[in-house]
Amino acid sequence: MKLYLNNNFLELEEPAVMGILNLTPDSFSDGGRFTRHDSAISHAEAMIKAGAAIIDVGGESTRPGAKKISLSEEIDRVLPVIEKIKREFDTIISIDTYKDHVAELAVTEGGADIINDISALSYSEGMAEVVLNLNVPVILMHIKGTPSDMQSDPFYHDVVGEIIQYFNERIGFANSKGIKKEKMIIDPGIGFGKRFEDNITIIKNLKKFESLGLPVMVGLSKKTFLGTISGIQDPFEREIETIAADLISAINGASILRVHNVENCIRSLKVFKALYY
Repeated sequence: MKLYLNNNFLELEEPAVMGILNLTPDSFSDGGRFTRHDSAISHAEAMIKAGAAIIDVGGESTRPGAKKISLSEEIDRVLPVIEKIKREFDTIISIDTYKDHVAELAVTEGGADIINDISALSYSEGMAEVVLNLNVPVILMHIKGTPSDMQSDPFYHDVVGEIIQYFNERIGFANSKGIKKEKMIIDPGIGFGKRFEDNITIIKNLKKFESLGLPVMVGLSKKTFLGTISGIQDPFEREIETIAADLISAINGASILRVHNVENCIRSLKVFKALYY
């Protein structure tokens, strides 16, 4: 399976690693660490050298209970960093935003290659048009509610079946706007409006999403449900749990692994590839 970019493609026969670059003061795991542009660029460089295929740049936290920020503040956070990364390094960048104007500027002025939308084109009225006009891949994520209320009381009768139904609807919507299926990636949204047991069920059943015929991205790095399993409360200390869950996700069909610690993920994947394929 391949992901087609404007002037290139990303081979996804084996899992690719997406490195997280949060330019926010309040993200759950690394909030505040990379709000200075120099530290953000240095971290991006380290992730690229470690083997990240994609750098995912986000300017607004979407952790449970997160508050929205203004359009101008998000642009001020992400645009200079994206511009500098593209200028200094040969890498693929995704812009993690649900705001159409932020996405458009990140691509047209910053040079971003992918739009990563937690709302699957549903929060911003113009996002589908932006994706179509710029001809860039889009990551469609499942979320129940919004970041401010998604964990208040989520409930599913059949979490995997309901998410697949959701994706069928959002893929159909994107198609109706002219977006080609080859430009889409799906993300089941681990931790985004999910109970503890839902996250586990999704990971165990990732292969069922193959019926949609799209690459599957999984973002579970350091998340709370992993700490619930292991008893580790501090997200900074959940690296071992993250590696274990990412490798299981790879076995179960994930094409892209979105992680904080790229080096550890790459090292574990090397062993996984040698022993599994």
